[in-house]
Amino acid sequence: MTTGYLTTHVLDTARGCPAEGLRIELYRIDGDRRTHVAATVTNADGRTDGQILPADRFETGTYELIFHAGAYLDSVGIPPEAPRFLDVIPIRFGMSREAHYHVPLLLSPFGYSTYRGS
Repeated sequence: MTTGYLTTHVLDTARGCPAEGLRIELYRIDGDRRTHVAATVTNADGRTDGQILPADRFETGTYELIFHAGAYLDSVGIPPEAPRFLDVIPIRFGMSREAHYHVPLLLSPFGYSTYRGS
């Protein structure tokens, strides 16, 4: 039997390294309702220490990862703008079956990308 779970990681593409110390929040989206599920901070490898949504809490549906990029960029000495171009980055996605979903963030001060990883 396959069980689902969610992981993420963040790479700082401007500095060429993992994004350590970046705060991430996970929300479940049900119509207009947004429910906080988890919060974590990336480790030295730019990953979370555990699954952000482990198998025992996994449900299919729509979710949103919130990456607090502005605070991270401030912490690593990227000169701030007022306001910073990228501050909070929401990524909304669906998980339609029980499987491993991996949603990484590739981050720079002026752009980002994501994809469904493995």
